Amino acid sequence: MSNRKIRFGLWYDFRNPEQWRQPVDRLYREILDQIAWGENHGFDDVWLSEHHFIDDGYLPSILPAAAAIAARTERIRIASGVLLMPFHNPIRLAEDIATVDIISGGRFELGVGLGFKREEFSGFGVSSKERGKRTDQSLDIIRRALSGETVTFKNEFFDFQNVRVTPAPIQKPHPPIWLGGFTSAALRRAVRFGDGFTVPGANRDVFDRYLAALKEEGRPTDNLRFASGFWFLLVSDDPEKTFAEAADHVIYQVNNYSVWLEAGGLQPLAPHLNDREDLKKSGLLQVVDPDTAISMIGDLADTVPITHFYSWTLPPGLPPRWAQRHLELFASKVIPAFR
Repeated sequence: MSNRKIRFGLWYDFRNPEQWRQPVDRLYREILDQIAWGENHGFDDVWLSEHHFIDDGYLPSILPAAAAIAARTERIRIASGVLLMPFHNPIRLAEDIATVDIISGGRFELGVGLGFKREEFSGFGVSSKERGKRTDQSLDIIRRALSGETVTFKNEFFDFQNVRVTPAPIQKPHPPIWLGGFTSAALRRAVRFGDGFTVPGANRDVFDRYLAALKEEGRPTDNLRFASGFWFLLVSDDPEKTFAEAADHVIYQVNNYSVWLEAGGLQPLAPHLNDREDLKKSGLLQVVDPDTAISMIGDLADTVPITHFYSWTLPPGLPPRWAQRHLELFASKVIPAFR
Protein backbone atom coordinates (compact mmCIF):
# COMPACT_ATOMS: atom_id res chain seq x y z
CA MET A 1 0.00 0.00 0.00
CA SER A 2 1.22 3.49 -0.86
CA ASN A 3 2.93 5.44 1.92
CA ARG A 4 1.97 8.74 0.30
CA LYS A 5 -0.07 11.01 2.54
CA ILE A 6 -3.57 11.41 1.15
CA ARG A 7 -5.95 14.24 1.92
CA PHE A 8 -9.49 13.09 2.72
CA GLY A 9 -12.51 15.10 1.69
CA LEU A 10 -16.20 15.34 2.46
CA TRP A 11 -18.52 16.09 -0.49
CA TYR A 12 -21.98 17.68 -0.28
CA ASP A 13 -24.69 18.88 -2.66
CA PHE A 14 -27.35 19.86 -0.04
CA ARG A 15 -30.13 18.04 -1.96
CA ASN A 16 -33.53 17.68 -0.33
CA PRO A 17 -35.79 15.44 -2.45
CA GLU A 18 -39.54 15.81 -2.02
CA GLN A 19 -40.17 12.18 -1.06
CA TRP A 20 -37.78 12.52 1.89
CA ARG A 21 -38.21 16.24 2.52
CA GLN A 22 -36.47 17.74 5.56
CA PRO A 23 -36.78 21.32 6.85
CA VAL A 24 -34.22 22.99 4.59
CA ASP A 25 -32.78 25.25 7.28
CA ARG A 26 -32.19 22.21 9.52
CA LEU A 27 -30.53 20.30 6.68
CA TYR A 28 -28.12 23.15 5.99
CA ARG A 29 -27.41 23.66 9.69
CA GLU A 30 -26.70 19.96 10.28
CA ILE A 31 -24.39 19.76 7.25
CA LEU A 32 -22.44 22.76 8.56
CA ASP A 33 -22.26 21.08 11.98
CA GLN A 34 -20.98 17.89 10.35
CA ILE A 35 -18.28 19.73 8.40
CA ALA A 36 -17.11 21.46 11.61
CA TRP A 37 -16.98 18.02 13.26
CA GLY A 38 -15.08 16.58 10.27
CA GLU A 39 -12.39 19.24 10.53
CA ASN A 40 -11.59 18.04 14.04
CA HIS A 41 -11.59 14.35 13.14
CA GLY A 42 -9.13 14.00 10.29
CA PHE A 43 -10.93 15.36 7.23
CA ASP A 44 -8.81 17.83 5.27
CA ASP A 45 -11.16 19.16 2.60
CA VAL A 46 -14.82 19.76 1.86
CA TRP A 47 -16.03 19.74 -1.75
CA LEU A 48 -19.26 21.40 -2.90
CA SER A 49 -21.24 20.79 -6.10
CA GLU A 50 -23.46 23.22 -8.04
CA HIS A 51 -26.56 22.64 -10.17
CA HIS A 52 -29.60 24.75 -10.96
CA PHE A 53 -33.39 24.58 -11.36
CA ILE A 54 -33.74 21.16 -9.73
CA ASP A 55 -36.82 20.37 -7.63
CA ASP A 56 -34.77 18.88 -4.79
CA GLY A 57 -32.88 22.14 -4.21
CA TYR A 58 -29.47 20.92 -5.40
CA LEU A 59 -27.06 23.60 -4.15
CA PRO A 60 -27.21 26.46 -6.69
CA SER A 61 -24.83 28.89 -4.95
CA ILE A 62 -21.47 27.51 -3.89
CA LEU A 63 -19.82 30.72 -2.71
CA PRO A 64 -22.38 31.61 0.02
CA ALA A 65 -22.19 28.03 1.30
CA ALA A 66 -18.39 28.21 1.22
CA ALA A 67 -18.48 31.45 3.22
CA ALA A 68 -20.74 29.81 5.82
CA ILE A 69 -18.33 26.86 6.10
CA ALA A 70 -15.39 29.26 6.38
CA ALA A 71 -17.06 31.06 9.27
CA ARG A 72 -17.65 27.78 11.13
CA THR A 73 -14.18 26.25 10.64
CA GLU A 74 -10.49 27.06 11.00
CA ARG A 75 -8.41 24.54 9.03
CA ILE A 76 -10.42 22.49 6.55
CA ARG A 77 -9.95 23.60 2.96
CA ILE A 78 -13.09 24.49 1.01
CA ALA A 79 -13.31 23.55 -2.66
CA SER A 80 -15.95 24.04 -5.31
CA GLY A 81 -15.95 20.69 -6.87
CA VAL A 82 -17.46 21.83 -9.32
CA LEU A 83 -18.64 25.36 -9.98
CA LEU A 84 -20.28 25.67 -13.41
CA MET A 85 -18.28 28.42 -15.05
CA PRO A 86 -20.45 29.26 -18.10
CA PHE A 87 -23.19 30.63 -15.85
CA HIS A 88 -21.03 33.15 -13.99
CA ASN A 89 -19.66 36.60 -14.71
CA PRO A 90 -15.92 36.07 -14.20
CA ILE A 91 -15.16 39.45 -12.60
CA ARG A 92 -18.10 39.20 -10.22
CA LEU A 93 -17.06 35.64 -9.44
CA ALA A 94 -13.46 36.72 -8.80
CA GLU A 95 -14.74 39.24 -6.24
CA ASP A 96 -16.74 36.53 -4.46
CA ILE A 97 -13.78 34.13 -4.51
CA ALA A 98 -11.50 36.77 -3.02
CA THR A 99 -14.08 37.52 -0.32
CA VAL A 100 -14.47 33.84 0.64
CA ASP A 101 -10.71 33.40 0.63
CA ILE A 102 -10.40 36.30 3.07
CA ILE A 103 -13.19 35.03 5.35
CA SER A 104 -11.55 31.59 5.39
CA GLY A 105 -8.04 32.91 6.01
CA GLY A 106 -6.82 31.56 2.69
CA ARG A 107 -8.58 28.18 2.48
CA PHE A 108 -10.71 28.40 -0.66
CA GLU A 109 -10.01 26.37 -3.81
CA LEU A 110 -11.83 26.92 -7.10
CA GLY A 111 -12.94 23.77 -8.90
CA VAL A 112 -14.48 24.42 -12.31
CA GLY A 113 -16.65 22.52 -14.75
CA LEU A 114 -18.40 23.34 -18.02
CA GLY A 115 -21.88 22.04 -17.18
CA PHE A 116 -23.90 19.56 -19.18
CA LYS A 117 -27.53 19.87 -18.03
CA ARG A 118 -29.61 21.27 -20.88
CA GLU A 119 -32.14 23.03 -18.65
CA GLU A 120 -29.37 25.06 -17.03
CA PHE A 121 -28.16 26.47 -20.34
CA SER A 122 -31.67 27.38 -21.48
CA GLY A 123 -32.50 28.76 -18.02
CA PHE A 124 -29.53 31.12 -18.07
CA GLY A 125 -29.85 31.92 -21.77
CA VAL A 126 -26.41 30.52 -22.55
CA SER A 127 -25.73 28.31 -25.54
CA SER A 128 -24.19 24.99 -24.61
CA LYS A 129 -22.07 25.32 -27.76
CA GLU A 130 -20.32 28.29 -26.13
CA ARG A 131 -19.48 26.56 -22.85
CA GLY A 132 -15.88 25.67 -23.71
CA LYS A 133 -14.96 29.13 -24.99
CA ARG A 134 -16.76 30.86 -22.13
CA THR A 135 -14.99 28.70 -19.58
CA ASP A 136 -11.54 29.21 -21.09
CA GLN A 137 -11.98 32.97 -21.29
CA SER A 138 -13.46 33.16 -17.80
CA LEU A 139 -10.56 31.20 -16.34
CA ASP A 140 -8.07 33.50 -18.02
CA ILE A 141 -9.87 36.56 -16.64
CA ILE A 142 -10.25 35.10 -13.14
CA ARG A 143 -6.59 34.09 -12.84
CA ARG A 144 -5.50 37.55 -13.91
CA ALA A 145 -8.01 39.36 -11.70
CA LEU A 146 -7.21 37.31 -8.59
CA SER A 147 -3.48 37.81 -9.19
CA GLY A 148 -3.91 41.57 -8.83
CA GLU A 149 -3.92 42.58 -12.49
CA THR A 150 -6.03 45.41 -13.84
CA VAL A 151 -8.06 43.58 -16.47
CA THR A 152 -9.16 44.84 -19.85
CA PHE A 153 -10.85 42.15 -21.91
CA LYS A 154 -13.33 42.41 -24.76
CA ASN A 155 -14.79 39.72 -26.97
CA GLU A 156 -18.15 38.25 -27.93
CA PHE A 157 -18.96 37.29 -24.32
CA PHE A 158 -17.31 39.88 -22.06
CA ASP A 159 -16.38 43.53 -22.06
CA PHE A 160 -14.30 44.63 -19.06
CA GLN A 161 -12.39 47.89 -19.09
CA ASN A 162 -9.63 48.55 -16.53
CA VAL A 163 -11.16 46.60 -13.65
CA ARG A 164 -9.23 45.48 -10.60
CA VAL A 165 -10.57 43.13 -7.92
CA THR A 166 -10.23 44.45 -4.38
CA PRO A 167 -9.64 43.34 -1.73
CA ALA A 168 -7.18 40.77 -3.01
CA PRO A 169 -7.41 37.12 -1.88
CA ILE A 170 -5.12 35.87 0.88
CA GLN A 171 -3.53 33.13 -1.26
CA LYS A 172 -0.87 34.19 -3.75
CA PRO A 173 -0.80 34.42 -6.66
CA HIS A 174 -4.44 33.28 -6.36
CA PRO A 175 -6.47 30.48 -4.77
CA PRO A 176 -5.69 27.10 -6.38
CA ILE A 177 -7.76 26.19 -9.42
CA TRP A 178 -8.96 22.64 -10.11
CA LEU A 179 -10.17 21.42 -13.48
CA GLY A 180 -11.89 18.12 -13.98
CA GLY A 181 -13.49 15.90 -16.57
CA PHE A 182 -13.01 12.83 -18.71
CA THR A 183 -12.37 14.22 -22.20
CA SER A 184 -9.15 15.24 -23.92
CA ALA A 185 -10.42 18.82 -23.97
CA ALA A 186 -10.88 18.73 -20.19
CA LEU A 187 -7.35 17.45 -19.73
CA ARG A 188 -5.93 20.20 -21.98
CA ARG A 189 -7.90 22.80 -20.03
CA ALA A 190 -6.50 21.44 -16.76
CA VAL A 191 -2.96 21.73 -18.11
CA ARG A 192 -3.50 25.26 -19.38
CA PHE A 193 -5.42 26.80 -16.50
CA GLY A 194 -5.38 24.42 -13.55
CA ASP A 195 -3.30 23.86 -10.47
CA GLY A 196 -4.80 20.39 -10.08
CA PHE A 197 -6.86 17.79 -11.94
CA THR A 198 -9.86 15.98 -10.48
CA VAL A 199 -11.33 12.88 -12.12
CA PRO A 200 -13.89 10.70 -10.29
CA GLY A 201 -13.01 7.04 -10.73
CA ALA A 202 -9.67 7.90 -12.35
CA ASN A 203 -7.38 5.25 -13.81
CA ARG A 204 -3.64 5.26 -14.43
CA ASP A 205 -4.06 6.08 -18.11
CA VAL A 206 -5.75 9.41 -17.30
CA PHE A 207 -3.00 10.30 -14.82
CA ASP A 208 -0.24 9.40 -17.29
CA ARG A 209 -1.83 11.46 -20.06
CA TYR A 210 -2.14 14.41 -17.67
CA LEU A 211 1.50 14.08 -16.64
CA ALA A 212 2.63 13.86 -20.28
CA ALA A 213 0.59 16.90 -21.25
CA LEU A 214 2.07 18.94 -18.41
CA LYS A 215 5.60 18.02 -19.54
CA GLU A 216 4.75 18.86 -23.14
CA GLU A 217 3.61 22.33 -22.06
CA GLY A 218 6.66 22.84 -19.89
CA ARG A 219 4.62 23.02 -16.71
CA PRO A 220 6.07 21.68 -13.44
CA THR A 221 5.28 18.07 -12.56
CA ASP A 222 6.56 18.00 -9.01
CA ASN A 223 4.01 18.42 -6.22
CA LEU A 224 1.15 17.40 -8.52
CA ARG A 225 -2.39 17.73 -7.19
CA PHE A 226 -4.58 14.89 -8.45
CA ALA A 227 -7.98 14.13 -6.89
CA SER A 228 -10.15 11.08 -7.33
CA GLY A 229 -12.32 8.66 -5.39
CA PHE A 230 -15.36 6.42 -5.48
CA TRP A 231 -18.93 7.49 -6.14
CA PHE A 232 -20.16 6.31 -2.73
CA LEU A 233 -17.86 4.57 -0.28
CA LEU A 234 -19.56 4.08 3.08
CA VAL A 235 -17.87 2.38 6.01
CA SER A 236 -20.07 0.29 8.28
CA ASP A 237 -19.94 -2.43 10.92
CA ASP A 238 -23.10 -3.83 9.31
CA PRO A 239 -22.71 -3.31 5.55
CA GLU A 240 -25.93 -5.13 4.58
CA LYS A 241 -28.06 -2.97 6.86
CA THR A 242 -26.36 0.25 5.73
CA PHE A 243 -26.69 -0.70 2.05
CA ALA A 244 -30.43 -1.27 2.53
CA GLU A 245 -30.82 2.12 4.25
CA ALA A 246 -28.91 4.04 1.58
CA ALA A 247 -29.89 2.15 -1.58
CA ASP A 248 -33.07 3.96 -2.64
CA HIS A 249 -31.39 7.33 -2.09
CA VAL A 250 -28.38 6.40 -4.20
CA ILE A 251 -30.59 4.94 -6.92
CA TYR A 252 -32.38 8.31 -7.00
CA GLN A 253 -29.07 10.16 -7.39
CA VAL A 254 -27.55 7.83 -9.99
CA ASN A 255 -30.70 7.82 -12.15
CA ASN A 256 -30.91 11.63 -11.97
CA TYR A 257 -27.33 12.05 -13.11
CA SER A 258 -27.66 9.45 -15.85
CA VAL A 259 -30.75 11.16 -17.31
CA TRP A 260 -29.00 14.55 -17.27
CA LEU A 261 -25.81 13.18 -18.80
CA GLU A 262 -27.59 11.24 -21.52
CA ALA A 263 -29.75 14.24 -22.45
CA GLY A 264 -26.54 16.26 -22.74
CA GLY A 265 -25.04 13.74 -25.14
CA LEU A 266 -22.70 12.20 -22.55
CA GLN A 267 -22.22 8.70 -21.19
CA PRO A 268 -24.65 7.90 -18.33
CA LEU A 269 -23.24 6.70 -15.02
CA ALA A 270 -25.06 3.41 -15.48
CA PRO A 271 -28.03 1.93 -17.30
CA HIS A 272 -31.27 2.90 -15.54
CA LEU A 273 -31.30 1.34 -12.09
CA ASN A 274 -34.64 -0.35 -11.46
CA ASP A 275 -33.92 -1.81 -8.06
CA ARG A 276 -31.31 -2.57 -5.43
CA GLU A 277 -29.99 -5.53 -7.35
CA ASP A 278 -29.21 -3.24 -10.29
CA LEU A 279 -27.46 -0.88 -7.86
CA LYS A 280 -25.31 -3.70 -6.51
CA LYS A 281 -24.28 -4.70 -10.02
CA SER A 282 -23.37 -1.11 -10.90
CA GLY A 283 -20.82 -0.89 -8.07
CA LEU A 284 -21.69 2.77 -7.51
CA LEU A 285 -22.60 2.20 -3.86
CA GLN A 286 -19.84 0.45 -1.94
CA VAL A 287 -20.65 -0.29 1.71
CA VAL A 288 -17.75 -2.06 3.36
CA ASP A 289 -16.02 -2.67 6.68
CA PRO A 290 -13.05 -0.45 7.61
CA ASP A 291 -10.35 -2.94 6.56
CA THR A 292 -11.92 -3.32 3.11
CA ALA A 293 -12.13 0.46 2.74
CA ILE A 294 -8.43 0.77 3.62
CA SER A 295 -7.60 -1.87 1.01
CA MET A 296 -9.76 -0.19 -1.68
CA ILE A 297 -8.27 3.27 -1.12
CA GLY A 298 -4.77 1.79 -0.90
CA ASP A 299 -5.24 -0.05 -4.20
CA LEU A 300 -6.48 3.16 -5.84
CA ALA A 301 -3.49 5.12 -4.51
CA ASP A 302 -1.09 2.41 -5.69
CA THR A 303 -2.57 2.56 -9.19
CA VAL A 304 -3.15 6.30 -9.44
CA PRO A 305 -0.92 8.55 -7.30
CA ILE A 306 -3.79 10.56 -5.88
CA THR A 307 -3.15 13.40 -3.46
CA HIS A 308 -6.83 13.98 -2.60
CA PHE A 309 -9.52 11.37 -1.97
CA TYR A 310 -13.26 12.07 -1.92
CA SER A 311 -16.60 10.32 -1.98
CA TRP A 312 -20.16 11.61 -1.71
CA THR A 313 -20.84 12.01 2.01
CA LEU A 314 -24.62 12.07 2.18
CA PRO A 315 -27.04 10.18 -0.09
CA PRO A 316 -29.79 12.69 -1.05
CA GLY A 317 -32.76 12.58 1.30
CA LEU A 318 -30.94 11.09 4.27
CA PRO A 319 -30.27 13.42 7.22
CA PRO A 320 -26.66 14.24 8.10
CA ARG A 321 -27.07 12.44 11.43
CA TRP A 322 -27.58 9.20 9.46
CA ALA A 323 -24.12 9.59 7.90
CA GLN A 324 -22.49 10.54 11.19
CA ARG A 325 -21.88 7.02 12.49
CA HIS A 326 -20.28 6.02 9.18
CA LEU A 327 -18.07 9.11 9.16
CA GLU A 328 -16.98 8.39 12.73
CA LEU A 329 -15.95 4.89 11.72
CA PHE A 330 -14.12 6.21 8.65
CA ALA A 331 -12.34 8.86 10.73
CA SER A 332 -11.30 6.50 13.50
CA LYS A 333 -10.39 3.40 11.47
CA VAL A 334 -9.64 4.34 7.86
CA ILE A 335 -7.97 7.76 7.81
CA PRO A 336 -5.28 6.80 10.40
CA ALA A 337 -4.07 4.05 8.04
CA PHE A 338 -2.90 6.74 5.62
CA ARG A 339 -1.28 9.09 8.12
